[in-house]
Amino acid sequence: MNFNLSPTHQISCDKHCILWYEKSNNYSVVTAEFKSILDIYLQSDSTDDFNTKLGLTNINSSPVAHNIFSYLTSCNSFETQDILEDIKFSDIHRNTLKYYKVDNSKIKIYYDSELALKIIHPAIAYLETQPDEKENTTFDIFLKDNHWLIYKDKHLLTVAAKKDYHLIQGKFIMHLLCTIHSKEESDWVGTFHGSTITDDTNSILFVGKSGQGKSTLCSLLSANGFKLVADDISPMLSKNKHIYSNPLAISVKEGAFNTLRPLIKDFDDLLVTQLNKTKGLIKYVPTKNWKANSYPCKAIVMVNYKKESDTILENVSIKKVLETLIPDSWLSPNPKHAKQFLDWLESIRVYELTYGNTSDVTLCISKLFKQIIKKK
Repeated sequence: MNFNLSPTHQISCDKHCILWYEKSNNYSVVTAEFKSILDIYLQSDSTDDFNTKLGLTNINSSPVAHNIFSYLTSCNSFETQDILEDIKFSDIHRNTLKYYKVDNSKIKIYYDSELALKIIHPAIAYLETQPDEKENTTFDIFLKDNHWLIYKDKHLLTVAAKKDYHLIQGKFIMHLLCTIHSKEESDWVGTFHGSTITDDTNSILFVGKSGQGKSTLCSLLSANGFKLVADDISPMLSKNKHIYSNPLAISVKEGAFNTLRPLIKDFDDLLVTQLNKTKGLIKYVPTKNWKANSYPCKAIVMVNYKKESDTILENVSIKKVLETLIPDSWLSPNPKHAKQFLDWLESIRVYELTYGNTSDVTLCISKLFKQIIKKK
């Protein structure tokens, strides 16, 4: 019954089941109990057959069946997107030009205004270089008719409403990563909304809602012997399921300035910007010795900063972690990639970290990396 609504891929993990629906590219985390009822529904010939299998023979119209049908319909629905118009490229918006060198890749970006500059430049300002005739990639970012447009080598990548500047940031970062790592957009499992730290062998993905301290934590760790792989956007490649380096500087909010000032050299000289009043002032901490490397990711840690709190690392449900990770991540709609993502989730450990003491938290993460080695 309703087999066309069935999940395409599924795994059992931490007393939950994670289901993926190909039609919508939606992930759903359900309890094992619900999953068993869902299986009965999908295997039944009719609503009456389903009611009988559940022992609901005296009910003419089962609300259980109705609720499951509504759930499946919701999981298979997707938001319609406007078709990308073929807007002809024009160079009349090329008002400001910046050059950047990222490892062995050279790019140049044309901006039409200070606003366009503000949404892209601060995170890569430390990579700015002198003009060079050998740039291999050119981006154009500008506003037209109250919409952001971004081009790569005069090819339109995406259009977004002025208020949705984060979509332009995300698309730019994706294609910057493709340029750096010599990949195509279709090569990635996804770009996770989280920051990744490595001990030069393995890596840990730190996730958390805005303001929960993940970028601050990564700044602390990178100042105390660990290396930053990626801040805020962590890309995973399909070929090996490794997290790949992202060269963007670490963005830290004003509330963390006093904590980081004594740990980071010339902190007060770092570039400050403000995209909107809600986020407040932001400083960008350059990534040290950036290299285009990749690392296997062995754990996800959900970060929860609480002032003056003890450092507590504890196991947490995969459901809680995915509720934070998935909404702001880009995940490939390719069924192969979805299966790889689920297989990866099945192989890792997930934790919640509460911290307030900056010295204790570094020791805690050091111990976690050692545990990862023991579990190989």
